[in-house]
Amino acid sequence: IGIHLGDVVEESDGDLMGDGVNIAARVEGVCEPGAICLSEDAYRQVKGRLDLAVTDLGPTQLKNIAEPIRVYSLRVGVPAQAKPAMSTGPPAPKKRSASAPLAAALVALLVLIGTGAWWFLAGGRSAPPGAPRLSMVVLPFTNLSNDPAQDYFADGVTENLTTELSRIRNSFVIARNTAFTFKGKNLDAKAIGKELGVRYALEGSVQRDGARVRVNAQLIDAESGAHLWADRFEEDVPDLFKLQDEVVARLARTLQVELVNAEAHRSLHDHPRNPDALDLTMRGLALLNQPLTKATSYEARDLFEQALNLDPANADALAGAAYVDSRDYVLGWSDHNVDLYARATQRANQALLLDPDQATAHFTKARLILFKAKPNDAASANEMIAEGEASLRADPSFAGAYWAMALGEALLGHNEQSISHLEQAIRISPRDSNIGQWHMDMGNDFFALRQYDAAIQEGLKAIDLGYRQPLGYAALAAFYSAADRVPEARGALAEAMKLNPKLSVAWFHAHI
Repeated sequence: IGIHLGDVVEESDGDLMGDGVNIAARVEGVCEPGAICLSEDAYRQVKGRLDLAVTDLGPTQLKNIAEPIRVYSLRVGVPAQAKPAMSTGPPAPKKRSASAPLAAALVALLVLIGTGAWWFLAGGRSAPPGAPRLSMVVLPFTNLSNDPAQDYFADGVTENLTTELSRIRNSFVIARNTAFTFKGKNLDAKAIGKELGVRYALEGSVQRDGARVRVNAQLIDAESGAHLWADRFEEDVPDLFKLQDEVVARLARTLQVELVNAEAHRSLHDHPRNPDALDLTMRGLALLNQPLTKATSYEARDLFEQALNLDPANADALAGAAYVDSRDYVLGWSDHNVDLYARATQRANQALLLDPDQATAHFTKARLILFKAKPNDAASANEMIAEGEASLRADPSFAGAYWAMALGEALLGHNEQSISHLEQAIRISPRDSNIGQWHMDMGNDFFALRQYDAAIQEGLKAIDLGYRQPLGYAALAAFYSAADRVPEARGALAEAMKLNPKLSVAWFHAHI
C-alpha cells in the first residue's frame, strides 16, 4: 500500500486526479509485497502515533515524478520499541505472518483517517497474474475513417462499452478517463495491463465508408499478449446512434461469454486442486455457454453446488443452480427423487434476496412462472414480462431478458411482439448457446399466427443450430401436423419420444 498526503482535483464524474494521486500510486510501486510505504508528507503527520517500526528508504526517484520523494516503510509485525536504527537502504526480506500485513494496514488507516486530511492510497497494482478477476481496460477504439469528424463515433463506442462491461458481475473496469489517456499511443497491451493491474485489454477500430460502418474488436490477455477473441460487425447506418447502441450491446454480450470462458480456463490452470467459490462459479457459467447437453448440465449443477458448499451466500452460484434446475425440470433430466421446480424456485428467490439485481435469477423466475401458467393467464404473463424487464435493467446486454419477455407476450397472445423480442435477443447475441431455442420459440409464435410454413422453417433452423431436445422435436411435429405433413410429423414425434420416453399429454400438462 502506498500513502501520500496532497491536493486532489475531482472530476465531474467523481474520478480523482492530480499529482497527489500519482505519487500515492508510485509510492505503492516501490513497496515490498505486504509492506506499507508513506511519503514524507504523510509520515510527518503520523510519525508520533505509529506503534510500528519504520525504515527510512531515503529520497527515492519515483516513475514520472520529477523530484525525488522521501519514503518511509512500516516494518510490519515489528513493534516500535524493537525497531533498528534508521538506514537508507531497503529493508532486508523477512518472513511475515499472513495476518500481520492486514493488521498493520488497519492500524495505519485508522490513524491516518483520524487526521481529517485527504489521503491517497494505491494498492493491489501488480502484474496481471495477481490482478483481480474479470479486470479489464477498454482502450480507445481507433477511427480508421478518412474523416477525423468520425472520432466521436469511435469514442462513443469506447465510452458506452466501458459502461456496459462494468455491469458484468464481479468485474473491475478501468474508468474511461484513465483509458482515454492511451488514445493515439502505440503501446503494448502487456505493458498497459501491467501498469493498470488488469488481466484483459479490449481494443478495436471503427471505419465508416458511405452508408456502412465496420467495427472490429479483439480481446487480449494482458499477461501473455495472446488474442483470446476477435470479431467484426458490419452494418448499414440509417440511424448512427441506434447502430452504436446495437454494436455496444452485441459486443458486451459476446464479451461476457468470452471473459467468463477465459476466467474458467485460467481457474483450471491456476487452481486445479483447490478452487474457491468464485472459481467454481465461473466454471459453471462457462458450461452454460456451451451447447445444451445432459452431461454439461449435470456438470454445471455440480460446480454450482460445490461453490455453494464453500459460500452459501453466493448469489451468482444460487442463480446458476436455479437456472440449471429449471432447465432440467422441463427437459425431464433428473435421476434423483428431487422436486427440481421447488428447488429452482427456492434458489432463485434466495439469490434475489441476496442481490435484487441478479439478472439470471430474474430470468429463471420468468421461466418458472411459465411452466405453471394456464392458457391466457394474464397475471402470470405480466409477471413474466416484469421479471424480464428487471433482468434487462440489471444487465442491458443480457439477451435472455428479451426471451423472457417474448414468452410472456406469447402467453398473452401478442405473438408479433414476441417475435420482435426474440429477434432482438438474436441480434444482441447471434452466437448464444440458447439461439436454437429462440428460433423454436419463434416457430411457436408463427404456429399461433397460423403461419405454418414459417413455423416449420424456424423449427428446422432450431434443430440445425443444435436444439435437438424433446420439446423442440415435439413442437416441430405440431408444426408439420398443422401443415398436413403427417409423415414428417410422425418422424419428429418419434425423435422426441426417443429423447424423452416419458413424453405424453399428461407429462406436458404436469410440466409446462
